[in-house]
Amino acid sequence: MRGTRWLLLVAIAAILVGVSLKYRELQHAQTAETPPKPNALPASLQSKNQKYHWMKKGSNDLCARAEVEADELEAERDSHHANLVNVELKLYSKSCTSYDLIKSQAATLYENDHRLFSDGPVAITINIPTHPDPNKPPSQPITVESSAVTFDTDTGRAETDKPTHFIFARGDGDAVGAVYDPTNRVLELKSAVVVNYKPIGPHAKPMKIEAGNLVYREADSEVLLKPWGRMTREDTQMEGNNVVVHLQSTGSGPDAKHSIKQVQAEQAHGTEADKEHNRKLNYAADRLVVDYNATGQVQAIGADGNARMVSTAETAETTITGNHVEMAFTVENKESHLARVVAEGHGEVAEKPLPAAGREPGESHILRSDNLEMKMRPGGKDIESVVTHSPGSLEFLPNQPTQHHRTLDGSRMTILYAAQNRIEQFHVSDARTRTDPTADEKKHNRGVSTTVSKDLSAHFDTKTGKLASMEQTENFSYSENDRKASAAKATLDNDVIVLDTNAHMSDASSSTSADRIRMDQHTGDFSAEGHVKSSRTPESDPSKTSEMLNGDQPLQAEARKMETRDRNRSFHYEGDVAMWQGANRITADVVDVNHEKKMLKADGHVVTTFYDQPKDKDQGGSDNSGKSAAKTANAKGGKSSKSGKPAAPKAPVKTVVQAPHLVYTDADRLAVYSGGVILDHAGTHVTSNDLRAYLADSDADSRLQNAIADGNVQIKWSNPQRVRTGTGQHAEYYTDDERVLLTGGRPKFADSCKGNTEGEKLTYFANDDRLLVNGQSSQPAQSRIDRSCK
Repeated sequence: MRGTRWLLLVAIAAILVGVSLKYRELQHAQTAETPPKPNALPASLQSKNQKYHWMKKGSNDLCARAEVEADELEAERDSHHANLVNVELKLYSKSCTSYDLIKSQAATLYENDHRLFSDGPVAITINIPTHPDPNKPPSQPITVESSAVTFDTDTGRAETDKPTHFIFARGDGDAVGAVYDPTNRVLELKSAVVVNYKPIGPHAKPMKIEAGNLVYREADSEVLLKPWGRMTREDTQMEGNNVVVHLQSTGSGPDAKHSIKQVQAEQAHGTEADKEHNRKLNYAADRLVVDYNATGQVQAIGADGNARMVSTAETAETTITGNHVEMAFTVENKESHLARVVAEGHGEVAEKPLPAAGREPGESHILRSDNLEMKMRPGGKDIESVVTHSPGSLEFLPNQPTQHHRTLDGSRMTILYAAQNRIEQFHVSDARTRTDPTADEKKHNRGVSTTVSKDLSAHFDTKTGKLASMEQTENFSYSENDRKASAAKATLDNDVIVLDTNAHMSDASSSTSADRIRMDQHTGDFSAEGHVKSSRTPESDPSKTSEMLNGDQPLQAEARKMETRDRNRSFHYEGDVAMWQGANRITADVVDVNHEKKMLKADGHVVTTFYDQPKDKDQGGSDNSGKSAAKTANAKGGKSSKSGKPAAPKAPVKTVVQAPHLVYTDADRLAVYSGGVILDHAGTHVTSNDLRAYLADSDADSRLQNAIADGNVQIKWSNPQRVRTGTGQHAEYYTDDERVLLTGGRPKFADSCKGNTEGEKLTYFANDDRLLVNGQSSQPAQSRIDRSCK
């Protein structure tokens, strides 16, 4: 489908009109130049000539204008027709350098009907040299063969309903029936039209033109193929209804060359195949317009109404549809290659990978937009880029169980392709994405994820077709089930989202903000860096025991760095860590919290702060043992009013513990401090190498139930008037009755008012200032009383 020469049509027109005109001249010449009176004719004949010859000179007298020879001319008496036998008609060109030759075994002239009819075979040869050059090889003349040809002697109109065969320099053709009207310069080949054309050139490919009916309008330089027409060139073909072929001419006269300029067709479809590169192009539309260059190659195709183009290569099939589709071609080595495609009105580009040995199929892609443009790589078999000039949508269809179904919407899209039609990268403005979970991900409660951003850029692995990375900037937001995220910028790399600048993420139980957050979409784990702030709601399990801080309030934390592990079951904080629930607080260099194991670890400059608020039982109720509030208050050193009503609420008690290391396990409510510990509680100051603090359950007055200190223990009570200090290697401190037990290393108790005491075991009751001393028989207790204190 890359061009032809319509010389055949022009030749037939010239032949038919020439025969008609020259015969009319012959008729007038016979009237003007009456031959000598012949011999007497039979009664049935009016006239008869043997070896009839007639010639008419041209105006310049250089050569004959027309020349007729016949073996015999016979006219019947009382009839209006004459018969010619073995007729030869020569029609000379104006320059007398060539002539056309028409031969017929017999022809009949009907004078009253103004027509000449040849019932038998008619042979026409076009453009025969008058004086052939012996030094040049003879050229292929144009010949036409038909029969039952009728000429209108007034108008020159010629017509036949019989099969017609024609041969010209670059091909031949056939039709059934032909009509030529020289007045309007219109040629019609009535039916079963076939033209075979062989263009010039070593790479030229033959073209075959077929039609139900062909009309050539010489004045308009157009050919009509009705009701259908087909053009075939090797594996390239176009077919449609009511085909209109517009011609273009180069040169003039006998040297004029005609070629196709444009073809229009209705309900048309076409195919372009390239077997060498295993490529095929199919197209169809309600109305199709094909433009050709001067050498016959396709340079543009326009399709309107249900336009569709399918390009098939080795690795992928690309389908383009739209209300209007335009295809532009480039010509290389005399071959047309698809260069650019524009689709308007419900435009769609669908790219589907084709099976190939040793390669897993990538995702299929469907791009939709009212105005999109596709450019091809040199050679026309692979896509280079696709751009939308209006809002569009890109859909990724999975071809494997591990691939995701994704949709991407934007105001403008640019998609760049690598070799084999694999997407390499794309950019989207005003982007909105949606990713559906795979069947396996649904089993793990993964949901539909969506993102929104001002700009989006994505890169793909060109070997596998899988998404490699994606970057979204300006007002990024993310959502999946109850998980939310936002940032100024986000990057997706192998199922990992990195949030940059003002990063924030949350789910039903927690939220985190930081300068940068890195989140694994598959596991839900994440890490955060820079000004990290997090919040986690308290556990809803009513059977849980109390946590180290305060389990009925949100757990807040700040740090320079934070990360979650084991699908958000454990949390790791680093750098100036501060963690609190209500008024209770932990600070450290590093903190690890495992909610599944109910364990907390802290390292480096650990400080824990608890505020104990007495419960309602101290305000008039009863404790778990059934003791009255007054008795409970008295047992703990409190007082009740004379009316028996409970005393006024006690102020919260603050407990602060400092140490290099801390390990807390909620199962036994034990906090183990090590590396040099300092504890302050209700006026009691304890230092030791290590300390084990047992926390009370949620109904107790104090978060600290008792503490056990080991290694260089020192306990101090002080006020401006008095200082009491106990030392030993082991100490036990009980908050319910403010009792301290000192053992190990000959414990000592020093009182600035009462003196010093040593013994094997010292027990001090801070509430009523009592000291119990136990000593061994070999080393009895010793006391030294200081009388200076009043």
